[in-house]
Amino acid sequence: MATFLYKLGRLAFRRRHFAALIWVALLTLAGVGAASAPVAGSSSFSIPGTEAQKAFDLLESRFPGMSADGATARVVFKAPAGEKMADKDNKATVEQAVKVLGTGSEVTSVTDPFKAHAVSKDGTIAYASVKYDVSGMELKDASKDALKAAAEDARHSGLTVEVGGDALQATPETGSSEVIGIAIAAVVLVITFGSLIAAGLPLLTALIGVGIGVSTITALASVLDLGSTTSTLAMMIGLAVGIDYALFIVSRYRAELAEGREREEAAGRAVGTAGSAVVFAGLTVVIALVGLSVVNIPMLTKMGVAAAGTVAVAVLIALTMIPALLGYAGRRVQPAGQKSRFLGGGRAAKKAGKPNMGTRWASFVVRRPLAVLLLGVVGLGAAAVPAASLQLGLPDDGSQPTSTTQRRAYDLLSEGFGPGFNGPLMVVVDAKASDAPKTAFSTVHDEIADLKGVVSVSPAAPNKAGDTAMITVIPDSKPSSVTTEDLVHTIRGAGGDIKAETDATVLVTGSTAMNIDFSQKLNDALIPYLALVVGLAFLLLIVVFRSILVPLKAALGFLLSVMAALGAVVAVFQWGWLSGLMGVEETGPIMSMMPIFMVGVVFGLAMDYEVFLVTRMREAFVHGEKPAQAIVTGFKHGARVVTAAAVIMIAVFSGFIGSSESMIKMIGFGLAIAVFFDAFVVRMALVPAVLALLGKRAWWLPKWLDRVLPNVDVEGEGLRALDDKAREGDEDRKLVGV
Repeated sequence: MATFLYKLGRLAFRRRHFAALIWVALLTLAGVGAASAPVAGSSSFSIPGTEAQKAFDLLESRFPGMSADGATARVVFKAPAGEKMADKDNKATVEQAVKVLGTGSEVTSVTDPFKAHAVSKDGTIAYASVKYDVSGMELKDASKDALKAAAEDARHSGLTVEVGGDALQATPETGSSEVIGIAIAAVVLVITFGSLIAAGLPLLTALIGVGIGVSTITALASVLDLGSTTSTLAMMIGLAVGIDYALFIVSRYRAELAEGREREEAAGRAVGTAGSAVVFAGLTVVIALVGLSVVNIPMLTKMGVAAAGTVAVAVLIALTMIPALLGYAGRRVQPAGQKSRFLGGGRAAKKAGKPNMGTRWASFVVRRPLAVLLLGVVGLGAAAVPAASLQLGLPDDGSQPTSTTQRRAYDLLSEGFGPGFNGPLMVVVDAKASDAPKTAFSTVHDEIADLKGVVSVSPAAPNKAGDTAMITVIPDSKPSSVTTEDLVHTIRGAGGDIKAETDATVLVTGSTAMNIDFSQKLNDALIPYLALVVGLAFLLLIVVFRSILVPLKAALGFLLSVMAALGAVVAVFQWGWLSGLMGVEETGPIMSMMPIFMVGVVFGLAMDYEVFLVTRMREAFVHGEKPAQAIVTGFKHGARVVTAAAVIMIAVFSGFIGSSESMIKMIGFGLAIAVFFDAFVVRMALVPAVLALLGKRAWWLPKWLDRVLPNVDVEGEGLRALDDKAREGDEDRKLVGV
């Protein structure tokens, strides 16, 4: 592989006009496709194989035209202090608002609070339910404006009016902190390279790669049913790995220049050596992201595949466009150890022979491996303690900032009707096989009404055929509570006895039940997913490092870092530690997909640093150095760049903490802290400590396995062979000349 990539790098350097033109053309094509593509609606949310999804599908077929996936809004009214909603003026205001709301072209129904008994017991709070025939993301601006205008007109009469539901949902915003993250990345690159030109190359190529990836996702969003979160996550991951991959190749290029090689030769060798590590590091990230498909949740699969595609583009750009841009830069990219005239006058940055910080740190770890190992493991273990109290759920309006009308509507409904009113359960009774459907409906109603934790049960609402009915159940606890989850399981458990008695099937659905099933499905898939991803990457790393213990150590170190990161997420978003600093206004359960998503993404990113750092150690060991010296050599050449890459990735991920979307905020924080733990504790401390303790045994591989495994030549042995042939050719020419 090293030889092939070496030739590819030299070709891209030599034919830089052609290479750059291809990527610019792809960026233009993707941009045009994104600009001309129809506006995508919200992605459909389905969980195949769950009871909630089966009930939802049954409603679609038995209640045609009900628009089960249509947007909804709850316009909540609260009377001024000392007044009631039934007072003449207040009632007139509400009835006028209901009348106005019903005139919308996309509105299918509006309920009058006074006719639908939607007034609180104390008479101070009421709500009107508005149903639309399209989803929240597909609602026209005119419909949203009419909803806001109706609420504003009602406020003018003195009522408190707030709007909940998904009709006013907006595309999440990341805020200015994302730009700050990129700015920090730029500063780190300038410090690392001591050159504005060299620092600009990784940023430029990363932005081009992300532009192609996100534009392609936008262009295909409507066709493939992709949501806005998909492109945000693809941008987050693509930007981070794109900068890192380019950083490693540019850094190796400058190191090759420092050894006296010509620029084209240096570009080829940089792509042949560091590029090999980029390929395998990128492959582990792709495996981790595509592996999300084993969960069998379409939304998660699409997110993973889209992000994996962006990572693949980042790898290809690093291998082809970076050498092309290095060709354009020419002498403006200085050899390693030199600064540009603008930043240092072209002089050497350090005295020759003086050990750098990476060398000094590695030497210390090699002298005290056991102490470093114990300290690192204990520290990560302490950070992981909060993960033991992990509670999973999905965000609802109750997790929105208190400044939003959705959150204020949620609080008003809880105040007037109880916390469970924000998460009603929809019980679907399929009595098609029953001889007495009405009796079955009545039995289900009575059974549920007698259950503990139920506030109210609506009368059964049958369809036209009379073989299926809907029953709305209001719990006495909030949607995300364990008590509500237990109630869902209790109703489902009672369904077995009801079926035996009436031949009717009882199914529980609704947003709350869907969230519960979603969390359970993710929990069930976590172990198989972990086994698949870690197993495939383990085999891949055996091929790369030609060792059993090094990949095993890499996997165990990853588990430590991801558990510590989950503990930090629980401490901030569930316990509330530093929540004000992170902009978390409401603590609660951790997003259901967070553990499995972190496992996938963090594993891929963790293997990046493992490959980049340990490959240099392996290269030194293969070329004859002793194990301890090989560790120091690996840090001498790789620690500075890996540190810069980690800081950049942390900065990029931290930029998404400013998002208005709680899911993006949580993922940004989780990935940033995970990279910190993995890069600076696991890879920089635990890895050299373990390798120092293992010595030569770290690179042990059974002979039979060594014969079976393909030789991918990540260390660049093929390039050394080219050097030997070149030297032999020079000697032959000298002999002929004599």
